[in-house]
Amino acid sequence: MRRFRSGIACVALTGISLLGLNSCREEAPSVNTLKDAYEGKFTIGAALNEPQILNMDTASIRVVKEHFNSITAENCMKSGPIQPTEGNFNFELADKFVEFGVANNMQIIGHTLVWHSQAPRWFFTDEEGNDVSAEVLKERMKNHIYTVVGRYKGKIHGWDVVNEAILDDGSYRNSKYYQILGEEFIALAFQYAHEADPDCELYYNDYSMANPGKREGVVRMIKMLKDKGLRIDAVGMQAHVALDEPKIEEFEASIKAFSEAGVKVMITEMDLTVLEMPDFRVGAEISANFEYQQKLNPYSEGLPDSVALAFEERYLDFFKLFLKYDDAVTRVTLWGVTDNQSWKNNWPVRGRTDYPLLFDRNYQPKPVVEKIINEALNTK
Repeated sequence: MRRFRSGIACVALTGISLLGLNSCREEAPSVNTLKDAYEGKFTIGAALNEPQILNMDTASIRVVKEHFNSITAENCMKSGPIQPTEGNFNFELADKFVEFGVANNMQIIGHTLVWHSQAPRWFFTDEEGNDVSAEVLKERMKNHIYTVVGRYKGKIHGWDVVNEAILDDGSYRNSKYYQILGEEFIALAFQYAHEADPDCELYYNDYSMANPGKREGVVRMIKMLKDKGLRIDAVGMQAHVALDEPKIEEFEASIKAFSEAGVKVMITEMDLTVLEMPDFRVGAEISANFEYQQKLNPYSEGLPDSVALAFEERYLDFFKLFLKYDDAVTRVTLWGVTDNQSWKNNWPVRGRTDYPLLFDRNYQPKPVVEKIINEALNTK
């Protein structure tokens, strides 16, 4: 809630009398939401799922409207859901997502145009099941990107154009896109997206971005795109982090490297797991899956105080880092709204109870939220 800033405004509010008021003095605005605290520094975003987009989860929507000023499509804009068969686009959920963002004056982020995972199988094969030619794949990419980006031209602030195309050692992922087109598929994706909406921001998005090998590979990719005269506005650093991984110094090194390469940095898909990772080498590889074991789910009844404290300190450390680089960081997006909805409850082990987000299972802000707000207010 914002209060009047001057005594004149306060007098006007009373009409013709000040009777009954002890005083009417200037007061500073009360800031108690994330988006207000970080205004002028970077936007604060959340990924929306289907129940939220359809306004079925009204409790989550209240949190989104109060604390966030940016939204990302969690699943409904990925190529599999949006074009399940060739030429047949399903825009129903994506349209509602964009309508929600427009109606609430939010920065809208499209996610994602080109990704090896959750792509429809038909995209890479002919009627006999063989890989299509390079020319056919180019045409399919162009049609998909032109259709999706063009539909929301002027409404989407930015697109995750290519997602997770580089491995931890800096080499290209051997996806179907890469097998058929080589590294050219990345340049083509950015070219087609820019042609479809010349005013839209364009991003590359990936996980494990604190890894030195991946960092170097992404910097090479940025240079490749810029050398071709193509637009790339920012790199999205997925922040699927744990209590002790990655090292915050390595995360900082990547922010600096990407900024020095001539792009802005966006912190995307942020969540902080308190649970043990069976294998940290999987990063955020969605295909990874490990068998449930009770020892891997130790906090089903709640967090011990020591773990809750470590969780707070870790989140604060990251937000202090983002504030340190607020000239480079333009957005921080949480990958979900409340703990009970997070994908981390079922990845990489199904059926666990995790606590990775800033709002609890009762839709209430955790104590760390106030500390994150105060950190922004105390940073000039």
